[in-house]
Amino acid sequence: MITLSEVSKVYSSDVQIGPVSLTIPAGGVTTLVGPNGAGKSTLLTMIGRLLGIDEGVIEVAGYDVVKTSSKDLAKILSILRQENSFITRLTVRQLVGFGRYPHSHGRLTVEDEEAISKAIDFLDMRELEGRYLDQLSGGQRQRAYVAMVLAQDTEYVLLDEPLNNLDMKHSVQMMKHLRRAAEELGRTIVVVLHDLNFAAHYSDYICAVQDGAVVEFGTPAEIMEAEKLTRVFGTPVNVFAGPTGPIAVYY
Repeated sequence: MITLSEVSKVYSSDVQIGPVSLTIPAGGVTTLVGPNGAGKSTLLTMIGRLLGIDEGVIEVAGYDVVKTSSKDLAKILSILRQENSFITRLTVRQLVGFGRYPHSHGRLTVEDEEAISKAIDFLDMRELEGRYLDQLSGGQRQRAYVAMVLAQDTEYVLLDEPLNNLDMKHSVQMMKHLRRAAEELGRTIVVVLHDLNFAAHYSDYICAVQDGAVVEFGTPAEIMEAEKLTRVFGTPVNVFAGPTGPIAVYY
């Protein structure tokens, strides 16, 4: 599991995250939701040790992310940030291969090549593995980056807004891939999303963040309530019973 104990990040006298105490269970998909500027991505990057904390303790699978060596942490936890630059003369397979660096240190073995192929196949990119990144659509590149993270073969996977720049069809496909990764590969997926209905449909747990604090945590059935969502997002939200679960509508 992932535990945050009294974690805070102070930017100024007026802006800070936390203190946050939170437990994210192992397994399944947990989604962080909330308005812009709430602190969702900041929490995710602190868990992934891409951003330092000022107070508190963060543990992933019992490892203190501050005290654990980068070498050991990279075999437990992988993270994909929202902003990803890419090298145009890099193929999909070469990009995915970077996910094996914590294991291979740049010298790919047969086992590494098998892990790369497995991740490419899992994201349905076999036909694209030899193509350069600048030859791909935005959605295809996003899938390639997620394949790279899965190739790292960590139990915990953090993804910051993986649906950015994806249309409805490809957003659905991406969430299905992540759901499968949790169920078939045994990964613990923690993801930041803006779309409440994607969160409700594909998540096991939803964590609502507001003004740098965790204000709600529970199953989609527990979180997808009009009163709670209206309070979190600061705008009227209705929730209706849909054919596959609750549906949020803003008005």
